[in-house]
Amino acid sequence: MSCFYLQEAFLVLLGQFWFIGELNSATKRNFERCQIMKMPRENIDAIMFAPCGMNCKVCYKHCYHKKPCAGCLKSDKGKPEHCRKCKIKDCVREKSLSYCFECPEYPCKLIKNLEKSYNKRYQSSLMENSCFVQAHGLECFMEQQKEKYTCPRCGGIISIHDRECGECQEKLK
Repeated sequence: MSCFYLQEAFLVLLGQFWFIGELNSATKRNFERCQIMKMPRENIDAIMFAPCGMNCKVCYKHCYHKKPCAGCLKSDKGKPEHCRKCKIKDCVREKSLSYCFECPEYPCKLIKNLEKSYNKRYQSSLMENSCFVQAHGLECFMEQQKEKYTCPRCGGIISIHDRECGECQEKLK
């Protein structure tokens, strides 16, 4: 969603449609809460790398909401139910690990099932992400992800789940 406000009115871009409204105190507060989801110029915070190998920064729940999910390793605020009840996250906590790839049982059945789903649905490999982090470090991985998931049109964040920019709704191939 893109928001712009003029002196006496506001414009909101939702999908392909612009909405205009009078700028009163309520709409101004809503406008100020409107969060533009641009890819950060600085490094992506390492906390956005989930134990399973997912980059939470490019999750649909982070890209499209006024109050985006803060990532798997932070609070459950803003998370969809399947993330709040994630067995992988629970397993990592129980074993006092940071990432699944640190476990001697890696890749376990939970990871293999998630990997299969991400390969099929999103043409992405969480296991390859984890291997890359092991070989090159988290900072290098996040820099590579920033290049891969930054919208060339507006600089917004491209969601891994639907290959759409959360800012301008440009669909990428």
